[in-house]
Amino acid sequence: MCGETRVFNLDQLEKFNSETPQKIAVYETNSTLAAMWCLEPGQEVFLHVHPNADDVWICLEGDSGLYFGGDGEEYNIRKGMAILAKAGQTHGMKNTGNNRFVFVGVCGPVPIETVRL
Repeated sequence: MCGETRVFNLDQLEKFNSETPQKIAVYETNSTLAAMWCLEPGQEVFLHVHPNADDVWICLEGDSGLYFGGDGEEYNIRKGMAILAKAGQTHGMKNTGNNRFVFVGVCGPVPIETVRL
């Protein structure tokens, strides 16, 4: 994490692993935090909920992701899209494309509680 840094070069933070999706901390303040997720084709972010925090996902790279909104809701997502999960809303996603998928999640307020489903 970056102390007093206000500008972040996201493409330099990207890291991939063929076995598991990678979650990289971007920043954390007293009110929000951001993490970058890097997924190879077929990898997914587990279905979960934050009972106390909103979570906005901003898609930076990738042409085919499937966002799980809970209660059977599914949305096709790709580079250039943003998705909001309000506090208490279930969410997760899978990279369904043939290329890497990268998004940044911005959550708040902190501390964030995560309940894996």
